[in-house]
Amino acid sequence: METLKNNASGLYSETHIEDGFFILKFNNESAENQLIAREVDSSYIQFHFCAKGNSVFQFNEGNYKLPLAEEHSLLLYNPQRDLPINLEIAPDSWVISVFISIKKFHSLFSREADFITFLSDENRDRKYYKDGSISPSMAIVLNQLINYNLHPSVKALYFKGKAYELLSLYFNRPSEADTEQCPFLVDEDNVAKIKRAKDIVINRMAEPPSLQELADEINLSLNKLKEGFKQIYGDSVYSFLFDYKMEVARQLLASGSHNVNEVGLKIGYSTASHFIAAFKKQYGTTPKKYVQSLN
Repeated sequence: METLKNNASGLYSETHIEDGFFILKFNNESAENQLIAREVDSSYIQFHFCAKGNSVFQFNEGNYKLPLAEEHSLLLYNPQRDLPINLEIAPDSWVISVFISIKKFHSLFSREADFITFLSDENRDRKYYKDGSISPSMAIVLNQLINYNLHPSVKALYFKGKAYELLSLYFNRPSEADTEQCPFLVDEDNVAKIKRAKDIVINRMAEPPSLQELADEINLSLNKLKEGFKQIYGDSVYSFLFDYKMEVARQLLASGSHNVNEVGLKIGYSTASHFIAAFKKQYGTTPKKYVQSLN
């Protein structure tokens, strides 16, 4: 594969995991859009994740574009032709891309080919494209790949583990979330209500409504709220919210814009001790030690 073509120093880094498996990190801290070009052959599946800001993929000499917004992902695969990277990344944006050969990827899911749509015998030679949202658990892994403090000797091993974790989370879905088996998800009105419920708890994370208040607000029964949220997001409302709040806290601490007490209050903890206990439960370390590790 050809070397990345790029004139902006510090804009990207590449980590080789193993044969047929590597990660690119793009970080544009300049005040202007930056264009990155790299050759990628048709044997690779591409997973792109925008952890911050936004970017645009350009194809056919810019005649076709695919936007990649913050907290969104793109899966690209075309066994019929190479898909070179031509990525325009906006200022103050982060993108992490995982590349894995179809041969290696297929070996990971050889027993679950029907679960991964484009691995089925019917589709394996067809091009495939999918956009999606980044879940809170995926956001945690992405930020761990961006912010890490490791000795160079263990970096490749750490990235390998995180890359596999990210792919696992990307393809994870509750078995009951199959729309062919679950009538709830066929009802677009119900799905819209559940997505609204997610937006409500995120926007009011410091003082979230009770489940009953939330159900009343979106005009759905309490049982349907619980079942639908689990089916769509793979977790209960408050477990989902906890993961989200902890990720917001981690980002605020990493930015250095708030101290521990301020972060705790911002996400809804009235006492620092409760916030510290929650943070340690999620990340296995205290907020203070986490900040020290960044320095």
